Amino acid sequence: MSIVEVKKLQAGYAGHTVFCDIDVRIKKNKITTIIGPNGCGKSTLLKTMGRIIKPQKGEVLFDSRLLTDMDTIEVAKRLALLPQNPTAPAGLTGEELVRFGRFPHRVSGRDQMIRDEEAINWAMEITKTTSFREREIAQLSGGERQRIWLAMVLAQETEVLLLDEPTTYLDMVHQLEVLKIIQQLNLERQCSIVMVLHDINHAARFSHEIIAMKQGKIIAKGSPAAVINTAVLRQVFNVEAKVLVQPVDGIPICYSYDTIPQESIL
Repeated sequence: MSIVEVKKLQAGYAGHTVFCDIDVRIKKNKITTIIGPNGCGKSTLLKTMGRIIKPQKGEVLFDSRLLTDMDTIEVAKRLALLPQNPTAPAGLTGEELVRFGRFPHRVSGRDQMIRDEEAINWAMEITKTTSFREREIAQLSGGERQRIWLAMVLAQETEVLLLDEPTTYLDMVHQLEVLKIIQQLNLERQCSIVMVLHDINHAARFSHEIIAMKQGKIIAKGSPAAVINTAVLRQVFNVEAKVLVQPVDGIPICYSYDTIPQESIL
């Protein structure tokens, strides 16, 4: 069953078309990762799914309903987007930022106030950002800022998360921590997640489905084993990759790659 469906989609910026005639189905309660070279349309596709970019043509369906026809508050209660390089107003503290995630749920009443506090505390605890409560966002490192922004979208408590490079600025350990949090959300809360990643091994390990893009086109989509292989990586990234499949869980691993001589590509 699909939670988000893209049909014959065309989108871009300021009159520039990034892609056209894209068809995508995002499976409910699954983790889907979009991979591909810089500038291929990954972020544009994610933002169009999140109603940040208006389609030039085609349509985006959310739970079988046209996304453009849905009320903004309803969308915000059900879908959250973490873009690349988000910015916060000067002087804002970590806790104040996370509280913004509760905006769609704001109603009067003691019960709702208690629920807001529980969600904020949970989001900061799971992202290990409780020590940032009183610190200004501007004083945090790039990795710390990335984690507090993730806490904000988690506090929103939506059934769908769109994450554009959620491991940016993070070291190896914190990358794994964030991806395991995402995996935990999917397993325990049945959250449907679409994320953009550059690390194809992370994509293979933490995804149920992978979409590979190049120059505004979808080159391959399917299970990690169907996408992370020598033929697809050559077509998408112009690299000669060496891939093995782990015998226990069947997860593919790219353990080496090199550029292909231009004459070989031609």
